[in-house]
Amino acid sequence: MTSAPTPHIRSFVRRQGKITAGQRRAREELSTLYCLPVNMEPLDLAASFGRTAPTVLEIGFGMGETTARIAQMRPDTNFLGLEIYPAGVGSLLARLDEGGISNVRILEQDAVEVIRHRLPEGSLQGLHLYFPDPWPKKRHHKRRLIQPEFVAELVRVLAPGAYVHAATDWPDYAQQMLEVLDAEPALENMAGRGQFHPRPESRPLTKFESRGLRLGNPVADLMYRRRDPTSR
Repeated sequence: MTSAPTPHIRSFVRRQGKITAGQRRAREELSTLYCLPVNMEPLDLAASFGRTAPTVLEIGFGMGETTARIAQMRPDTNFLGLEIYPAGVGSLLARLDEGGISNVRILEQDAVEVIRHRLPEGSLQGLHLYFPDPWPKKRHHKRRLIQPEFVAELVRVLAPGAYVHAATDWPDYAQQMLEVLDAEPALENMAGRGQFHPRPESRPLTKFESRGLRLGNPVADLMYRRRDPTSR
């Protein structure tokens, strides 16, 4: 008999938050075009996007500014965005509609549930994790998404050669990410073990990040590649 997966500590707290009339309208009018149903059934990515193409998962896309820009720059790639805050979902939906962007789908679901239950093994060519909640208080560090157990589950859904790109402006979280990701034997640090990666041009600067840089807040990028398990 197979044991059930161990419960996980959620890396987010659901809050109603503020949502504008435009964001609410986008959710009402566009969800059927871009949003996927929330359940525990495995995803058929080709059917979800209406085509077969490399798929990149983005966890926590916020207001969707970066997601929309990257999707426009990479039309031959499918982007599956996870976000649980209604305002962010509405904002990205509006951006997709305004930009005529068709290679993005949205799931309002917990990342651990999606990776455990919904993504087939080796189905992703990339993962984006940009500015996740840092949970700055020490007693809340257990809620940070990048933990050894999560990374061990993540590598199952990464194809050989797939990349992981994370970024944060919290130095202690950056260091934790570096240590956890370096310790995963299935991943190779593309900058060299123990090193952060220069920001690649493929990750556009957001208004939020630009403002933080002007204030002297450092941003750390981390880039990893999934090793080929068949290679020596």
